[in-house]
Amino acid sequence: MTTTLEHPPIHRTEPRAFLPREVWQGLTADVIRAHPGTSRVRAEQIIGQTVAFLIAGTTTDAPLSPSEQVDWGWHAFLLRTQAYHEFCQQHAGRFLHHHPGVPDAAETGGPEAIRNRTLTAIGAAGFDVDEELWPAAAECSQCHQGCTDSPVGGKKQ
Repeated sequence: MTTTLEHPPIHRTEPRAFLPREVWQGLTADVIRAHPGTSRVRAEQIIGQTVAFLIAGTTTDAPLSPSEQVDWGWHAFLLRTQAYHEFCQQHAGRFLHHHPGVPDAAETGGPEAIRNRTLTAIGAAGFDVDEELWPAAAECSQCHQGCTDSPVGGKKQ
């Protein structure tokens, strides 16, 4: 007997496909080194969600923000300047800046709204969302509402 699926399976995007193997491994090691007690499995989850967050940010002009642990991955990536620059150029066409600080609640709708928007954007970009890594948004953003560093709507420098 053959069963026909009413809805075909959804293809999910694999974060590892966006980074060379040696960069993935280096970032994983960097997260472990910077955050003692972090397991290799958890560090790889962090890097995967970091990639998903950054790619999602290239698909929307809405303000997004990483969780605290995803921000660990972003910081590790930023320190590998050449790899980060190449990633940004290949996937965003420009450098994706990091803006530490509390995103303006009037602009973003507040922490819960920005978290929900971020997770929706990650899912819409084809990635799985690892809910354990997203308890709340961190105090930084990609600053998307048309500011000079917005990868979608801002001024290109």
